[in-house]
Amino acid sequence: MLKQHTMMNTKRFFLFILISFFTIMHSLSAQESIERSNLQKLITNNEKNGIPIEIVFEKGIEHYYPLMAVWVEDTSGKYIHPLYVAESMANGRFRHAKYEQGEWKSDRKLIPSALPYWSHRQTDVSNDSVFLPTPERPLADAYTGATPTNSFVLKTVVEPLAGDIFNVLFEINQSWDWNEFWYNSKYPGNKEYLKSAQPALVYRVTIDVNDQKRKYKMKPVGHSHPYGANGKLYEDISTLTTALKIADRIIVRLKDK
Repeated sequence: MLKQHTMMNTKRFFLFILISFFTIMHSLSAQESIERSNLQKLITNNEKNGIPIEIVFEKGIEHYYPLMAVWVEDTSGKYIHPLYVAESMANGRFRHAKYEQGEWKSDRKLIPSALPYWSHRQTDVSNDSVFLPTPERPLADAYTGATPTNSFVLKTVVEPLAGDIFNVLFEINQSWDWNEFWYNSKYPGNKEYLKSAQPALVYRVTIDVNDQKRKYKMKPVGHSHPYGANGKLYEDISTLTTALKIADRIIVRLKDK
């Protein structure tokens, strides 16, 4: 009798654990749906055939109007095509480029230190001395959009040229975020460095459309050159501080066609 009672209590305990687990998972899923519904929405490259994906960017505590670029490479590191580039970087014009007669005005402005890893790799515009799109040679509108001011979801399409296994990369940079290593006089007289401070941070993730995984978390893999002199990726990010907190997390989701 005691044994039966013990077995019954054990079953009830495991049933309670099971119900609690599904209740928590349902609650987390519902919370995630609510949070996603409040995200700013960006749509790029939506007229192309290919693999639809969503990139969910959740801002961190150090987020303050950063510039961003998102693109696709194959697994050997060959650049395929952009997914999103901040409009000001994509056309070489900034809304607050110069201050005249008591107000900021839009004008041509090229910033090699902003997103140098992307800008040296991209092949969608002719390279010039700073490897950037210009007002005369802008990036195609299909890949651009205004810089989000908050957390956002990017809905876009990876084109067939990328294949079934590819890398998604995300470069982000925020101006004037100095720290003890990246201080303002580190490169005396270098105006490009003064526009950047801590260098741009690069995230990457490998996507395989044939596996069962539908959600991938991007991880930081290095930083760019501090004033855009080259397109190298510097893997040591131990000197970065607040730059690592611009994003709380970046998630890539595969969507059904």
